[in-house]
Amino acid sequence: MRLCEYGLRRHNGRKAIVLSRGTCQNCGISPVPVVKADKYLFRALAQFWNPAYSCFTFGKVDLTPTVEEYTTLLRCLKIQVDKAYSRAACVSPLLKKLMNITGMREQWVAARIQQKGDSKCVPWKSLRDLVLVHPDVKKRVDVFALGIYGLVVFPKALGHIDEAVSDLLDRLSKGVTPVPAILAETFRSLNACRRAGEGRFIGCAQLLLAWFHSHFWKVEKVSYRVFSDSYSPQEELVATPRRDDVSEEKWMAILQNLRDEDVEWRAPWLIPDEILYR
Repeated sequence: MRLCEYGLRRHNGRKAIVLSRGTCQNCGISPVPVVKADKYLFRALAQFWNPAYSCFTFGKVDLTPTVEEYTTLLRCLKIQVDKAYSRAACVSPLLKKLMNITGMREQWVAARIQQKGDSKCVPWKSLRDLVLVHPDVKKRVDVFALGIYGLVVFPKALGHIDEAVSDLLDRLSKGVTPVPAILAETFRSLNACRRAGEGRFIGCAQLLLAWFHSHFWKVEKVSYRVFSDSYSPQEELVATPRRDDVSEEKWMAILQNLRDEDVEWRAPWLIPDEILYR
C-alpha cells in the first residue's frame, strides 16, 4: 500500500486518521459510517425474529439478511467471496496476535490484556492513541481495523476488543471474507435474545438496520448510480434523512401490519452478478 493513501486531518478540532476507500477495502473494513442505530426500531425489530426459521416474520412476510447482501453492504472484494472465515481449533495467543497487529513490545501488550468473563480482551482506550501516533502507518490502519471489528461489528465487551477479533483480523489479510461470521453472530445473538426474552445483542446493530431500511419501504425506481464502481449503499443510507423520534410501541404497530406490497424483496443496490439476455 502507498503512504499517500493515508493522511492525518482535523475533524471537529481533533486529529483524525483519514483512509481512502481503496485502503479500507484492502483492510476488510467499510470506508464510511453505517446507519445510526435507532434503539427503538431495533428493539421492536428483534421481537419479530423467528429462531426456528432464522428469519424475521412480520405477519405473512418472512425476510432474512443474506451473505450476498452483507457482502455488498460491506463492499468486500471479489477475491474474498469464496474464502469464508473459520476459527482454527488452535490459534496463537492474544499476546502474540496483538504484538503482530500493533508492532508493540511484549511487555507493553501484556500490561494491557485483561480477563472478561470466559475470554481475554484489551481495552480500546489502551490502543486508540496508536491510530494517530504509531510511527508505522500500516500499523495505524491495522489498529483502526481492530477497533472497528471489536467495538462495532463484534461488540462482546463494552469498550473492549475480544481476543477472537484479533484472529479474524489476522485472517482478513489472507483474503478471507468476514461476512458469514458476522451473519452467524447476528443470528446467534438474535436467537439468544428471543429465547431468553431479553439480553444484550452482541452483533453489528448498525448493519442490520442498514439491511432493514433497504427492504422497507418499496421504492419507485432504482438509481443508475448503483452500477458505478464508486457507489456505496451505506453512503446513500447514511445520507437519507430519517425520523428518530418514533417510539418502540409505534414501530411494533408498524411492523405488525406490514404487507407484501410494503416490502422491497431485493434491495435496490443489489446487482446480480450475471445479466441474462433473451
